[in-house]
Amino acid sequence: MATTAWKNRYKRRAATVAKYAELRRKLKAAKDFVGLAKLPRDSSATRLTRRCEITGRRRGYYRKFRVSRLVLRQLASDGKIPGLRKSSW
Repeated sequence: MATTAWKNRYKRRAATVAKYAELRRKLKAAKDFVGLAKLPRDSSATRLTRRCEITGRRRGYYRKFRVSRLVLRQLASDGKIPGLRKSSW
């Protein structure tokens, strides 16, 4: 499970990306790479890594459900995700 600091850092980066998205788009269209380099590093969308909404885990992340594979399995076993169940044979 990720620490609270990791979760907070992700939220802060996501806010920075959203704040500078329009400006970055304009600078890229104008091919002003010097101006682009002056922006904060965390304003780039590639610096974001998706994290599980519940645990904060970044690996084994399912985009459709926005959770990690471990949480997805637990939720499916508990029957909390409609139409999804753990297979057994």
